[in-house]
Amino acid sequence: MGILTILWEKWVEFRRDFYKITLAAMVAPLMYLVVFGLGIQTMSHGQSYLNFLIPGVISLTSMNGSFNAIAQNLNVQRLYEKALDQVMISPTPLWQFILGQIIGGSLRGLYAGAVILALVIPIGTGLVFNGWSILILFLNGAVFSSVGVVVSFVAKNHADVPRFSNYIIMPMAYLCNTFFSTEQIPHGLREVIAVLPLSQTSRMIRSIANREGVDFAGIGILVLYLIVFTALSMRFIYKKKNL
Repeated sequence: MGILTILWEKWVEFRRDFYKITLAAMVAPLMYLVVFGLGIQTMSHGQSYLNFLIPGVISLTSMNGSFNAIAQNLNVQRLYEKALDQVMISPTPLWQFILGQIIGGSLRGLYAGAVILALVIPIGTGLVFNGWSILILFLNGAVFSSVGVVVSFVAKNHADVPRFSNYIIMPMAYLCNTFFSTEQIPHGLREVIAVLPLSQTSRMIRSIANREGVDFAGIGILVLYLIVFTALSMRFIYKKKNL
């Protein structure tokens, strides 16, 4: 019931800010598609650059949607509203609170990705998006929601969350197999970037979109990231409770 309570809170927040959330999910990705996809008429990997770009933009949109839905709100609740203190003394198990945040953030990211997908379907690119695509985007959102939970606990003030986004999230958005292939990055750095969660997501979504099948190793990597960051989230919240 605790998880459902958190999800209901996220649903109420989503309904209240529906137009703001939808518009925020559309603006930046649309600019990417227009500037890079329509403005740069090139070929990549034997296909139009737009076909290469769309899966990457959908992946990074799900990342941004999930991370931003959790990190900022939870940070404000913890530092300024002191709402997290009420969670500590409530009958809701803390592990359910964390899972509710992660699932809720992942659904927000999935919605953001679906908005972009709905906008590009009329273009008629021939790309395929199926149930595996949804699962991978959900896992990607869950990973970055859990990262958002960790960041919200680590942040010492409200400005720390945007700084983390600028230093970590934004570079991943540009480098992790979204606008160009990681194969073009120098050796050493290429291998590090290739194992990051967004790189895995972009690669798998692009592979499915081009009818090349599902990479279960990539799914395993996302699950491993999710386990690690969920465990860190649990550690931080139980540590705070025991202070």
